[in-house]
Amino acid sequence: MRTTAFHLVTRKETPQDAEIISHQLMIRTGMIRKLGAGLYTWAPLGLRVLQKIENIIREEMNAAGGLEMLMPAVQPKELWKESGRIEDFGGQLLAIHDRAERDYFFGPTHEEVMTDFVRNEINSYKQLPINFYQVQTKFRDEIRPRFGVMRSREFIMKDAYSFHLTPESLEATYQSMKQAYTNIINRIGLDFRCVLADSGAIGGSGSQEFHVIADSGEDAIMYSDTGEYAANLEKCEAVSLLNERKAPTEDLQKVSTPGQKTIDELCDFLKVCNKQTIKTLLFEGVEKPVALVVRGDHSLNEVKAVNLAAVASPLRMLDEEEIKGITGCEAGSIGVRGLDATIIVDRTVANMNDFICGANENDFHFSGVNWQRDANFDSIEDLRDAMAGDPSPDGEGSLQVARGIEVGHIFQLGNKYSTAMNAVVLNEQGKSQALEMGCYGMGVTRMVAAAIEQNHDDKGIIWPANIAPFSVAILPMNYLKSERVKHAADELYENLKAKGIEVILDDRKVRPGFMMSDFELLGIPHQVIIGDRSLDENQVEYRNRTDMEPTKVSRDTIESMLMDSIKV
Repeated sequence: MRTTAFHLVTRKETPQDAEIISHQLMIRTGMIRKLGAGLYTWAPLGLRVLQKIENIIREEMNAAGGLEMLMPAVQPKELWKESGRIEDFGGQLLAIHDRAERDYFFGPTHEEVMTDFVRNEINSYKQLPINFYQVQTKFRDEIRPRFGVMRSREFIMKDAYSFHLTPESLEATYQSMKQAYTNIINRIGLDFRCVLADSGAIGGSGSQEFHVIADSGEDAIMYSDTGEYAANLEKCEAVSLLNERKAPTEDLQKVSTPGQKTIDELCDFLKVCNKQTIKTLLFEGVEKPVALVVRGDHSLNEVKAVNLAAVASPLRMLDEEEIKGITGCEAGSIGVRGLDATIIVDRTVANMNDFICGANENDFHFSGVNWQRDANFDSIEDLRDAMAGDPSPDGEGSLQVARGIEVGHIFQLGNKYSTAMNAVVLNEQGKSQALEMGCYGMGVTRMVAAAIEQNHDDKGIIWPANIAPFSVAILPMNYLKSERVKHAADELYENLKAKGIEVILDDRKVRPGFMMSDFELLGIPHQVIIGDRSLDENQVEYRNRTDMEPTKVSRDTIESMLMDSIKV
C-alpha cells in the first residue's frame, strides 16, 4: 500500500476528552473517529488491526470446534421477558419500536436469541454437544461512556454458546474454550492473566475472566506471587488474617468519642491502630436488617455482600432515618453489642478480641469488646476485599495486585436459560431434559485498545507483530526528488509485496522529520529508511519499533532479513 492511495490522517495534538493512552493514540493515528457519545467510526487503518484480531479469534474458535453463525442485532423484547433478565441489564438495554409499535432491544448479548435458535433446531442428545459463535456488533447504553473504544456503547464482540446434555460435557467444552482464549491472546502477543470472576448479570455457576495487564486497567487483579491462584478483586477470597481468637485481656469500657464519625477520626482520637476497630454496616435484609462487619482497615466487598442469602436484592444500605430507628444513633456510632439485626462478620473479625466498636449511642464507643462475652454474631462469611500481602487462598505465597483490562469472560451457565426458555432435548431414555449451557465472550474492539495500553512509548504505538496494520514501512528520503531513492524504494516495495509482506511505502510529499515521527506514532514493527547517503554505500537503514536503534543493512540482504524477522 502506498500512502497516497491510503487514508492516513494523523494528528499531533492530544484530544482533550481522551483520558487514557489508547484513546489518545487511536485518535491521533486516525484509527477511529468519534460520531457520538460512545460511538466510533473505524477508519481503514484501525479496521486492518480489528480484522487481524477477528481472524485470529476465528482460527482458534474453529480449531476448538466452534461453528460460526450470525444472529440478528435487534432482538424481540419477548425473549428477554422469557429469560427474566430485563431488570438485570436495566438501563443498559436500548429499547426500540418498529412501525407496528412492537418492542425490541438492540442486543447487548445473545443468550436469549441463541437459546431460542437451539430450542427450535436441537431436539435430540445425539446432536450434542455443539458450540456456536459469532463476531457481531453489540450495544450497551453505558451511563458514562469513556476511554474511547474501551468502554463505548457500540462495540464488536465474539460471543459463543455451547449446549450439552451433562455438566461433565459442559466442563469439557469450558476447558476447551479456556485454552482457545489462552491461544488467542498469546497469538495477539499480550501479557494477560486468567482469573476467577463473579458471573454478574449473565449468571451461572462459575466463570473466569481474561485480563490484559496494564496500569490503566479498570479492574484490580489479585494473584499469588508463587502459586497459580488468580482472581479479580470482586471474586478473590479473603482468608482470615488471625489464626485463632485469643482470650479477652481487657474489660469492656464505654468511652466518650464526641464528633468521631469515621474510623480514621476515631483512631486519631483514641490513639489506637485501625486494626483494633471494626466497622458495622447496616443493609436491608430479606427478613430483618443485616449488619455486615469488617475490620476497621478493611473494605466491604459489595459483590460478596450481594451474594449473601440474608441480604435483600438489590443491595441497599439503610439510610440515616432507618439506622436511627434500629439503633437510636447515627451511622458513625453503630456497634454490634445489643444490635437488633442479623450480624454477619468477616472471617478476620470473627477471630478478633479486645476490639473497639460503636456503642449504638451518638458520641460513644465501646473498647475491650470480645465475642461471646460482650456480643454475638449469627454467621461468619468472606465479606472483605482481599489486599496485597494477604496469604493466597490456595496456601501458595502471598497475594499481589495488578491492574487489568477485561477482554474475555467465560461462563458455565448450567440450565439457567434453557429452563426459563424451555430449551430441552430427548435424552437416551427418551425423556425430556433441559440443556446445559456455556457462554464465552471476547471483546474484539476492546482488545485493540488493550493492546495499545500495554504496548506504547512516548512516541506512539508499538504494535505486536501479529496485529500490526502493516509489517513493514518503507520511508524514502526525498522520494519525489531523488530518482535512485525512488527506484530503490519502489523495488523493495514490489519485492516485499510479491512475497506476501504487508508493506506501506510513504510516497507523500512531506519532510523527512514529519515522516519519521508519523511512523513512530503509527508503530509499524519494521521500518526501512532509504536515502542517498546510505545508497552510496549500497545500504539501507533498518529500525525495529521496539527499540528504534538504527542498523545499516546491505540492500542485498534487507529482504531476506525482513522475511526472517516476519516469518511469513
